[in-house]
Amino acid sequence: MKYKEDGTDNRVVQLRKGIIELAVMAVLYRERHYGYSLVRVLTEDGTISLKEGTVYPILARLDRDGLVRSEWVESDQGPPRKYYSLSPAGRRLFDELSDEFDLLVSMVKQDWKVRGEIPEPGKKLLVRKRQVI
Repeated sequence: MKYKEDGTDNRVVQLRKGIIELAVMAVLYRERHYGYSLVRVLTEDGTISLKEGTVYPILARLDRDGLVRSEWVESDQGPPRKYYSLSPAGRRLFDELSDEFDLLVSMVKQDWKVRGEIPEPGKKLLVRKRQVI
């Protein structure tokens, strides 16, 4: 996606921050993961691109806030891995945030009915002043 120099890129970054955190919580709600496996799950359909450097700060913040539990697990394929899962508090928060997210998405996707006529972009309204005699 190309970004314009009108601040669109910053808006996209801000929008993605909260939504990616919610997506991380959604994945961890269902199954525990280590950082790299979490990135793979979130990007497996190819619609978005994420790096581990995006996910680890989110995991650290969730851990600091008591919303995830972490544990080191020995691996047959290399060094031990730190696995994350949602804590009971994280599950409760995810349920609340998910409901709020659904409401916001429905608001954005709603087919808004227009009250009255709205001028087309670029069209000027002609305003006539009445002369007072």
